[in-house]
Amino acid sequence: MHDTTRKAILELQKLYPEKRSALIPALHLAQSEQGFLPREIQNEVAELFDIDPNEVNSVVTFYDMFFEKPVGKHILHVCKNASCMLRGADGLIQTLCQKLNVQPRGMSADGEFTVIPSECLGACDRAPMMLVDDQVVGPVQERDIDKILSEAKKGPGHPSPVEVEHA
Repeated sequence: MHDTTRKAILELQKLYPEKRSALIPALHLAQSEQGFLPREIQNEVAELFDIDPNEVNSVVTFYDMFFEKPVGKHILHVCKNASCMLRGADGLIQTLCQKLNVQPRGMSADGEFTVIPSECLGACDRAPMMLVDDQVVGPVQERDIDKILSEAKKGPGHPSPVEVEHA
């Protein structure tokens, strides 16, 4: 992990009464370096928080905003909760995976996309919906997928919600 990221995490810890409360934003900072959190980075974060590396890994594997392996430039979260499922989310996930020739959570061969079936994304009124990088899209129909993929490719990719400048 870069020294600037380590310093930013230590400064972030000072913003909370308990430094452990800064773990999620710290993981976002660490992930912003490589786009994912391999175990080595998770272990470094654990060291900065004086906690067991397994605690960090349990957070990383619980939330679908953190990645243990490389992911595509564009993240396609497809809501799979009740409202979206009832309106066709399963078909959207299947069609996206077929078009991109990936399994869920896998990266397309060109490195452009990763499809992530996600729990409620908080836009039930747009069911079925997707979060394309940081944009809410919906309601989505299968005929919209090619346009959504084409538009996504024009964008910068999935942003980190927490930024740090790297030297």
